[in-house]
Amino acid sequence: MSQDGQTKMGTSRPTTLVSDTEFEKSTAPSISNSISRDKKNSTDGADLESGEVKNNGQGEDGVEYPNALAMVMIVIALSLSIFLVSLDMTIVATAIPKITDQFHGLDLVGWYGSAFFLTVGSFQSTWGKAYKYFPLKITFLTAIFIFELGSLICGVAPNSTALIVGRAIAGLGGAGIASGAYTIIAFAAPPSQRAAYTGILGASYGVASVVGPLLGGVFADKLTWRWCFYINLPIGGLAGAIILFLFTTPKNAVPTPATLKEKILQMDFPGTFTIMASLVCFFLALQWGGQTKAWKSADVIGTLVGFVLLLTLFIVIQYFQGERGIIVGRLLKERTVSIGMVYVFFLCGGWFLLLYYLPYYFQVVSGVSASQSGVRNLPMIIGTTIATIVSGGLISAFGYFVPFMIIGAAGATIGCGLLYTLGIDSSSAQWIGYQALAGLSTGFVFQIPVISAQATVSQADLSSATAMVLFLQTIGGAFFISIAEAAFANRILHVLPHYAPSVSPARVLSVGVSELRNVFGKEGELIEGIIESYLQGLKVTYALAITCCGIAMFVALGSHWPWKNLKGKASMGGAA
Repeated sequence: MSQDGQTKMGTSRPTTLVSDTEFEKSTAPSISNSISRDKKNSTDGADLESGEVKNNGQGEDGVEYPNALAMVMIVIALSLSIFLVSLDMTIVATAIPKITDQFHGLDLVGWYGSAFFLTVGSFQSTWGKAYKYFPLKITFLTAIFIFELGSLICGVAPNSTALIVGRAIAGLGGAGIASGAYTIIAFAAPPSQRAAYTGILGASYGVASVVGPLLGGVFADKLTWRWCFYINLPIGGLAGAIILFLFTTPKNAVPTPATLKEKILQMDFPGTFTIMASLVCFFLALQWGGQTKAWKSADVIGTLVGFVLLLTLFIVIQYFQGERGIIVGRLLKERTVSIGMVYVFFLCGGWFLLLYYLPYYFQVVSGVSASQSGVRNLPMIIGTTIATIVSGGLISAFGYFVPFMIIGAAGATIGCGLLYTLGIDSSSAQWIGYQALAGLSTGFVFQIPVISAQATVSQADLSSATAMVLFLQTIGGAFFISIAEAAFANRILHVLPHYAPSVSPARVLSVGVSELRNVFGKEGELIEGIIESYLQGLKVTYALAITCCGIAMFVALGSHWPWKNLKGKASMGGAA
């Protein structure tokens, strides 16, 4: 099949400059796995290949593309950009215990991850529209600037609130970087080379997934956790400079003509801010409930009511927004799309719970350093990365995707269940094997909801269907991390009087996680009771992960019969 007319398997990409642009292959579980495909330019009828990029070498299609050196530099810049956004999803996990040492408490730790995922997910569709209606190069550089600003705020944050604000701002910019990087590569690379270059960008996510926990631990132990964010500044600045000076916006990459009012309507700001406000209310209720305020208090009940009302308002807004909305109602009638959205919401929620809470087990229960914790987390991370890459080829070979969804979710459920059994004296073989099973199983099915959605809908709906699936994937991470934080803290408060009756629960929660042994270590029985309390709290998070993956398995069982065979479909990579 031709490269122009087909879409490859594993695609995940936001809307791009060209209204009917298609996607390409995704190699990892993240919104950053978005690849803009080239079809026709809706504004002037020219092919994407016909867009000139500055002067430098004529491709096989007779179009001028950057020379070899410029192209290499552009790919390096885009890879670094994707790497940084992907790194921000994982680097904080192993550093959180050290962050709690400085900010003294667990009450806000759920926000460290949720704030980033919340804005990445909520603004993904908005950035996709921005690349369609505003200049490509300026929009991408704006996204880098916002991401860098958020990283700087995180690095200098004097308290948890400032850190959370910085994480939210970084997520806003990160969503734009992910959308723009693959759009730029579609214009800058000759058709015969695009698959290779986009594969390099996708691979940068896998590298970041492995490096993130390690770097987070090393920075927290050897330097300061603030370097988890400072590292973004020089690398992001270099990437921005390369794009600024070496990438020239193609002549056919003209923003789609529209009035300012229509551009604003297309962005669906009402829907974006309503879903964000709804989730913030939910997160606040979980943060307060049972820790700083009673569950029956007016504040907790009020925020829960606000969550329901705002979520209802979001649904109403999406109904009236129609094709402009984050969620396109008519696509929900396609069972493969709706099943995939629910499936990835729960599955990714379970995976991120393990990513964020396993470091607590290693640093508190096992008593290892943050850097050692990052190393011990590798079986799951590497397993996820390898399985994500391999799964695409297997689905291409067999065609049927539902069996893989069922088996993957079942394996992840078993893996989470085995992790639940980890105790103070568990062997290395246990935590390595259990993590590997959970990681391989989850990674095996990360791409499937996007693959199946793309193979089901028409080419005109690829952008909307993909964005909808990725929206639920990212929001799932934010949603369940916050639930887990509340369950984790409340469980510790509940069992502490039993395991360590002489210590104040409030005092334990106010002490940084990695400082527990220093503060209470001289009192043998006391520290043992505190560690057992933390272990009980962690079991609640694992139980939530079991539930998430189990629900995903039953959702997959609800797929329509007979099962669809994707073999030969456009999304299965027929485009060579």
